[in-house]
Amino acid sequence: MTLPSIRSRSAFTLSAGTAALLLGGGALAPAAQAQPLEPLPAQVHPHTAMALPLPPPPPRIFAITPERRALLNTIRYAEGTWAGGDDIGYRIMFGGGLMPSLERHPDRVVRTARYASAAAGAYQFMPFTWNLVSRSLGFAEFGPQVQDQGAIFLIQRRGALALADQGNFTPQLAAKLAPEWASFPTLAGRSYYGQPVKRFHDLKRFYEDNLSMLRGQSTAVVTEAKPACTPASSLRCQLDNLERLGPKARTSSL
Repeated sequence: MTLPSIRSRSAFTLSAGTAALLLGGGALAPAAQAQPLEPLPAQVHPHTAMALPLPPPPPRIFAITPERRALLNTIRYAEGTWAGGDDIGYRIMFGGGLMPSLERHPDRVVRTARYASAAAGAYQFMPFTWNLVSRSLGFAEFGPQVQDQGAIFLIQRRGALALADQGNFTPQLAAKLAPEWASFPTLAGRSYYGQPVKRFHDLKRFYEDNLSMLRGQSTAVVTEAKPACTPASSLRCQLDNLERLGPKARTSSL
């Protein structure tokens, strides 16, 4: 007997299987057989979706406490941009010149007798460092408030923000910031990059004097009294009263 070819056997098997399906309770409904296939909804190709630009991140804002401001001012003092606390320090470029605008980082290399650098601003941001800061925080300009935020971001990135919030300028705090600011001393008292460095005791004295002044200013600020909440029996007014009394009162009222 001549065996059927593989193609013939496959076609025969497929026909038999289809017939068995129709005979055995698994027949397709006539409506389903008669309806044409609907086109699939249009979908965005995954590669196209990945190519779409993402919206810019919302600006990230750090609180400026007296302790953080004192450290920011100490960094300016160490970097030579303190300028008596004047805002002109935010325009200083490496070498002492002033940038013409605060719209963006100038990204310009300045050469002196011994060094060449493109550092700029109150905290002497290098261009590549500022690119990281601006992308991370969502800022586009280079104004004083933006530079302050960028410096705090770098302090946090170096794992030093918790130490800074303690209000105590320690050798450990200075050493954590030494890789970010060459004017800060390491634990060995030298610059991390072999550049001129400020002595720890000078930085500590400046920090403590500055923090004392800032704390005195913060306690001298007179806050405007809030108007009385009405009606006093409302839930909102009761919650406001508990907030003013503090957490102990809130706990006792539960």
